[in-house]
Amino acid sequence: MKRIRIVTVALAAVLAAPACAADNIWKWAISLERSKEVRPVSLPHYAEECGSCHYAYPPGLLPEASWRKLLAPQALPDHFGENIEMQEAARAELLDYAARNAADHSLAKRSRKIVASLGERPAPLRITEITYIRRKHQGIPEAQIRGNPKVNSLAMCDACHTQASAGDLDDHTVVIPGYGRWRW
Repeated sequence: MKRIRIVTVALAAVLAAPACAADNIWKWAISLERSKEVRPVSLPHYAEECGSCHYAYPPGLLPEASWRKLLAPQALPDHFGENIEMQEAARAELLDYAARNAADHSLAKRSRKIVASLGERPAPLRITEITYIRRKHQGIPEAQIRGNPKVNSLAMCDACHTQASAGDLDDHTVVIPGYGRWRW
């Protein structure tokens, strides 16, 4: 009886998420791999290529459509002001990895919240454009983010989230450089 209740509650949670794909419902409901946090980056090439310039964002922080826009061949010459040069095979490998592990294909609770917060809006190019991410960071004084030379932007997840490389972006892992542990 307890098992039926757990599956029923899990299924109800999945059905309540508007961005849920029908083929993902049962997978999510019966999966033993569900977690709160996003999967950490597991492809060394992705970590190396993306991490050479910025925090290598776990793919579960953006939907597949965002990754497709970001890693499109025509987007690489102006990747947020930088010219990204890479072989087509390398680009295709990164795109495949990011797309397969994107938020809308993830079973992680945080990824599902990210997708649900997007609603019907077009896929964003920046993680900081996601309603869920903005809402989670509201109330943090600008001096602690933009005015902080060790942070500069919400895009610098690993500046404050001490376990970001492990995919753990939870509140309890936040230590703002120069200010200490953040109290939500």
